[in-house]
Amino acid sequence: MMTSMQPLWWFALPVLLLPVWWHMRKRERTRTDLLATARFLPAALPQQQRVLRWDEVPLLLARLALLAVLIAWLAVLTMPWKGDTVFVASALERSAWAEQQIQSASMGAADRQPLPADVWNWLARNEHEWRPGARFLILAPAAAMPALPPRLAHATDLRLAPAPTAAATPAAPRERHVVVVAPADRMPRWQALFAAFGTAADGANRYVIADKPTPETELIVWDRPDSEPPPAWKAPLWWRTTTATGQTQTPQGTIWTAQSWPLQDIDAARALYERWQAATARPAPYPLEAQQFPAARKAPLPAPHVRSPEWLALALLALFAIERTLTHVRRHR
Repeated sequence: MMTSMQPLWWFALPVLLLPVWWHMRKRERTRTDLLATARFLPAALPQQQRVLRWDEVPLLLARLALLAVLIAWLAVLTMPWKGDTVFVASALERSAWAEQQIQSASMGAADRQPLPADVWNWLARNEHEWRPGARFLILAPAAAMPALPPRLAHATDLRLAPAPTAAATPAAPRERHVVVVAPADRMPRWQALFAAFGTAADGANRYVIADKPTPETELIVWDRPDSEPPPAWKAPLWWRTTTATGQTQTPQGTIWTAQSWPLQDIDAARALYERWQAATARPAPYPLEAQQFPAARKAPLPAPHVRSPEWLALALLALFAIERTLTHVRRHR
């Protein structure tokens, strides 16, 4: 799909036939030679002869190359041409709500495009393709609050679809992989502890215990104070039993140390769980409410990545110099 109008310049390639026609056209020969005895003949207008000529091949090639490079240079220039546009999430493409919102915004004749994943940054990078005064209508089921308020050069109307009334299907528990290395007599206690952790948060997490780390492992429990873990083992978080209590950062990961882990103390286990979840919690995006954003810039942000390649400009200049030189030589020979 074309993202701007400039590729239409390639339809100008038939212009390359003009230099060919110019070099192949019929030329008039008006040169006459006077004879001494011509004064005894009746006066007559000079006759002109038309002939086909195919000459100046280097000059013809230079002009063809000059026009081709000029068209290529115009084809990669940025030209704002898009008008009002509606960005629709894939889940709302054929919904009656989306059609109603488009008609109420008086954008029934506007172009429609799929909603980009990061719509605000995408618009900031690409809005130079839209004409001044064009409007954006964004239809989405939800929108996350951006780090900074959107500052675009075009007015934007964000509309969010109403939440479905039917009860949503509960999500499957998230698997969280842990490695436990402990003596045989303490292993059941660790298993019971993680089983209790699995009942927290309404069962949103399911803890899978293994004996060796994998790329999915997020916690390693090393309950062997008399030995050291293998240097190749790595995980974002470690629980180690040592004589000291604290937290250190190592190449293997962040290490929490304690003399005796809370295997049976309920309150201590709850505090450990809450600390662990707070340290590894995924940030939840703050929802953005439906609203209208007026144009906050006079012009779109500069887009250096869409500039014409420098070699095209240099080639255009070089070919122009060659064409002028060959034309000058032809006129003065």
